[in-house]
Amino acid sequence: MKRIYDRQTINEFIKKSKYHHVFSLMEIDYYLIQYKRGELVSSPFQEEALFQIVGQGTINIYFIRADGTRYALAKAATDYLLGDMDIFYPKSNHIYAEAADEVICITFSVQKHKKTLLENNSFLMLICDSLSHKIGAITAVEAAPATLEERVLSYMKYKCNSQILKGMEQAAFQLHCSTRQLQRIMNKNEVAGVVKKLGKGTYQLVK
Repeated sequence: MKRIYDRQTINEFIKKSKYHHVFSLMEIDYYLIQYKRGELVSSPFQEEALFQIVGQGTINIYFIRADGTRYALAKAATDYLLGDMDIFYPKSNHIYAEAADEVICITFSVQKHKKTLLENNSFLMLICDSLSHKIGAITAVEAAPATLEERVLSYMKYKCNSQILKGMEQAAFQLHCSTRQLQRIMNKNEVAGVVKKLGKGTYQLVK
């Protein structure tokens, strides 16, 4: 992840956005963030609430349940808005946005500019339109069931501290499988170099 503060470059991205008529007139401290493929553009672990407009590239948006099940919500590209929910509600603990290729987003702090945002009718109309489309997309999602092995890896990556699974019985309960099934998967992934055993019932996902 790389932040870009060059004013000319920022203005060029804003000018290319289909929302330039809204954002070019707002007194906001914009900057750009450049993401490499595979980096998280938005996640529950993000310390600061950011509003981001995709200026280049594509992102995958998905929902991770407690058992590691992954639901694809959307594949988004230029002018997709991220952080619109954060203006009104606390950040979701389950929704992730990941860069599918090199992504550049026009970015600003939600908290710093919240008063300005809520007083701008054009911006609020834009948010209403964005959220309406997202609600429609979520209600229409038909997610294919993931395999247990896929769920285990998602569970380790997104639900375990430092991507370390501790306690096979508790993890098996969360994943809705038997301890024996989970152990077989961990053994297979250890041989394949996907996970590393740290101790009894403790495995770390290899990045």
